[in-house]
Amino acid sequence: MNHDYFWKQQYDLPAGAGYPLWGKTHFISIFVVAVCICLILYLIRHMSEAHQQLSIRVIPLLMVALETWKDLFLVSVHRFSLGYLPLHLCSIGIFVFLAHAFARTPKWQEIWGEIAFCLIMPGAMVALFDPDWATIYPVWNFMNLYSYVWHGLLVLYPALLKLRDDIHPTIRHLHWDLLFLCGVIPPIFVFDKVFKCNYFFINWPIPSSPLSWLASFMGVPGYLFGYAILVFIMICIVYICIWIASLFLRLFRR
Repeated sequence: MNHDYFWKQQYDLPAGAGYPLWGKTHFISIFVVAVCICLILYLIRHMSEAHQQLSIRVIPLLMVALETWKDLFLVSVHRFSLGYLPLHLCSIGIFVFLAHAFARTPKWQEIWGEIAFCLIMPGAMVALFDPDWATIYPVWNFMNLYSYVWHGLLVLYPALLKLRDDIHPTIRHLHWDLLFLCGVIPPIFVFDKVFKCNYFFINWPIPSSPLSWLASFMGVPGYLFGYAILVFIMICIVYICIWIASLFLRLFRR
């Protein structure tokens, strides 16, 4: 464990400073995150209703503080750039959580909560199992630890809402997720084109990903059409998994 690497951004680290995906370190990291999520869920669910409601508001505010801390760190090492803005799907989760936590009507709470559960949480889980930061950063590094904590919170918050029965995901609400994406993608598309960024992987596909496979025969930007279909299929799969899980739960309760 090299303590000199803790406050280093990726461009200030030597090549090979990270750790391999699906290796021992990666699996231990996922296990620790999962245990922490379960422990926090257990503790919150055994609080009073007033303290649970407070937790629902505190978690998004904690994420704002965490995001600010990350940006201040990057500024301090002169590595902050437009590429670190909270415009990726996992980063946008913070705005979804804030919208839910401070929504004024139960209907809007339900809408934002379902978007968090069916769109943000699956994206965060995929990121935890395929972290693009792992091969760049060593374990004992601020950005590595920040990334696991951030994505863990993206799983924790929607899981808490479902555990409390605050949200009731159903495929009949599929249009909520699609309308949300239709609302955020166009301005991000324009931002990417103007500033040459790659939020939501709009400008170019990530190598060795399903998007790069699509681009291999659909071209660039032709892969975006396949990308849209893939996202739609993935959202449907999430809802199908929710339906199957609820079906099993009903059978076991009989």
